[in-house]
This record gives sequence, structure tokens and C-alpha cells, in this order.
Amino acid sequence: MFGGYEKLITREDLLTGKAKLSLVGLGYVGMPIAVAFAQKLSVIGYDNNEEKIVLYQKGIDPTKEVGDVVIRNCGVEFTADERKLQEAKFHIVAVPTPVKRDHSPDLMPVESASRTVGRNLTKGSIVVYESTVYPGVTEDVCVPILEQESGLKCGVDFKVGYSPERINPGDKKHRLNNIVKIVSGMDDETLTAVAEIYSLVVDAGVHRAESIKVAEAAKVIENSQRDINIAFMNELAIIFNKLGIDTKAVLKAAGTKWNFLPFYPGLVGGHCIGVDPYYLTYKAEQIGYHSQVILSGRRINDEMGKYIAENTVKNLIKMDKPVKNAKVGILGFTFKENCQDTRNTKVFDIVQELRSYGIEPIIADSVADAEEAKRLYDVDIISWEKLISENKLDALVVAVAHEDFEKMHPEDFDGLFADKKIMIDVKGIFNRQAFVNADFCYWRL
Repeated sequence: MFGGYEKLITREDLLTGKAKLSLVGLGYVGMPIAVAFAQKLSVIGYDNNEEKIVLYQKGIDPTKEVGDVVIRNCGVEFTADERKLQEAKFHIVAVPTPVKRDHSPDLMPVESASRTVGRNLTKGSIVVYESTVYPGVTEDVCVPILEQESGLKCGVDFKVGYSPERINPGDKKHRLNNIVKIVSGMDDETLTAVAEIYSLVVDAGVHRAESIKVAEAAKVIENSQRDINIAFMNELAIIFNKLGIDTKAVLKAAGTKWNFLPFYPGLVGGHCIGVDPYYLTYKAEQIGYHSQVILSGRRINDEMGKYIAENTVKNLIKMDKPVKNAKVGILGFTFKENCQDTRNTKVFDIVQELRSYGIEPIIADSVADAEEAKRLYDVDIISWEKLISENKLDALVVAVAHEDFEKMHPEDFDGLFADKKIMIDVKGIFNRQAFVNADFCYWRL
């Protein structure tokens, strides 16, 4: 028996329909998880955004992660009524964990979700958090909220686990089912239950972490490692630019060594790589350690939008074009390629820096969520077709490596410019020599 009450929820309870699974937070992370589990179990998909829920109920996938057809046929019970959570015994919380303006962790979403789950928690339940947090948040922040709201006792009436999300928005290759899933629980019984339940949808298997704190730490360092490596590449790009050496050519040569890691320079935005390191450094500060390497990498990456804008201006000057009121186009506005999400996009840093030179850039991106961009940044996004038909540019900044852009050639851009052609290829997606041969003033990181 579990704490003298109803036994702890098990995989069999879910498979036989004795209990339901709930997914709290239906964004890029939560929705694909809900859809995956719905193939095997009864799933309640909860989000407090009623407009989003209405779209899901109509069979529309606003995230574009799985598509409308899958949403229409997935069987998830989408709801904005938190009382429906009372029907579930296994709760997965997958809400954002952003940072505030001072880069300190903003735990408001995960705290709010904990209050919602807590108000509807029943005995014998397991609550698993997927949100990226620093070590200790699940047990020290979330559990007290669950206890306070529910009136239940953790370890007696319910239990908790942590399984960090590894969803990569826009990535059609690395999906929930083929990525090893880290799982953890507050004790062996919980760990076994969490591992068995996630194994239903993760073909690649699960890794049982020694503790919840270990799992939390593993998640927060995954993206910190990427951030540091990209920062190194960005610093190299700055150095090689001063030396007149092509960074991509250097990396291609160095990449012939078997143990050279394939990282590349670029903008670091989004909800993970540019955010997670701050969760780790915040916790480090709390225990009296000031990060050296991690924060240095963050400073470099946060300055890259400004650096790209500055080099755009330098190339305008180089080509004898007036800077103020120059017509500069920006191709791509999302935080990463092949993803409509514009939240925390570092392309906006380019926009802001260009504005400081008296340039109001024209932004085109057929992938981006234009309504979201307008709401968050007050920018207007037009289509590529409109950009090329209505504007004669002085320079073009290709800021995002959408797959449609990668297929383009110098001749695709010829009608876009007033006279001299300035191409700023942020991600280095084009053939440098082809553009140089076509009389472009070509620059890339």
C-alpha cells in the first residue's frame, strides 16, 4: 500500500483505462508528448490559453510540430478547464521556464502550473516535471506548492519525478520516440513507475538518473555546453574576420580531425540554449560561486546581433552607400530554422542595432508567425515574394537558415537590389565563391 491510501499509479492502471494521464502546458514540448501518449492511453491535454485550446479542438496545430491531421485524430481531450485534471493520476508539467530582464530565472510559469495541478491533485498520483530548471526546483519549489494547494503530503499521498524535455522545435529527425529519455523519481518506487510509463512512447529507451537533482542538472548543462561551444565559434569568427580569413573554410579544414566538434557561429536565441545557462549560473551564485566560462560565453553570444548589424553597416560604407535610411532587408526572423516561433529571436537584436544607425529594415519570412512577431516586437513581416517585387535593397541580411533559403542561388537575388549587391549571410548557407563571382559584396560570420 502507498501511504495507507490507494496504491501509487502504475503503467498498468493507465493501459487498462483505470486512470488517465494529463499534460499541463501544450506548447512545442507538451503537445507532442500528449499526442504520443494518446496513442496508448487516455490523455487530458490542459492549457490555460483558451484560444490555443479552441484551435486544438478544431484540429489545428498552431505549433506546426505534428500537423493538423495528427491533431484531428490524436484522441487527446483538449481542455482549458483545470477541473478535468482531477480525472488524471499521472501528471506531466511541460511549461516554459524563461528568464527575467536581469537574466534571473522566471519560475512563475512552473509555479502557476504547480498551483493548478495542486488544486486538482488526488491521492496516489505522480507529478512529473519536464520544464528546464536548476537543481532543486522540483523538490524545493514545486513540492511545497503542490502540498499547500492540495492539502496532501508528498511521499505519503502523492509522489514526484523529473524527466527533462528534449524536444527540438522544427527538427523532424530527432523526435520524442527516438531520443533517450532521462527519468528520475523521489524514490525507487516512483522511478520505476515513471520509467515504465515513459517507455510506452520512447523507443530509444530511458536513462534512470540517480536522483531528481541529477536529472535537473543534466538538462541544464546540455544546452549550456552548446552555448559555450557556439560562443567559442562566434569568438573565432570575430578574430578571423579581422584577419581576413573565412571562418567556414577554417572549420571545414579543422573538421577533418576525427575529434574536432562540429559547432558553427551564429545567433543564439530561443527558449533553451540562450536561457538554460542562466539557470545554472543563478544557482551557482546562490552557493557562492561566480561562473567564469558560462557567463563569458553568454556575453559573446548576446552581442552577436549587434556585431552582425555593425558589419552590415561597414559593408554599406565599403560599397559607398549612404547608411542613414539605407534599404536593408532581413530574410528570416524566427529564433531558428524551419520553425515558426519568434519568441526570444536574436534577429530582433539586428533590427534594433540597425535602427540605431537610422535604418528601418524590411523583414521577410514566410515561415514565421507574423501575428506573434507583431505582438511581441511590433515588427511587420512580409513574404519573400512581396520583398522582391516591391523593394530595391541596398543590402540583404539572410539571418535564418530556413531550408527554402538554402536552395537559393545568386540569380534568385539579382532583382532584389538597386545596384550594388551586398549579401550578409549570417549562417553561411550559401556558396561564397558563387556569390563573389556574381559580383556580390558577400560577408558571413
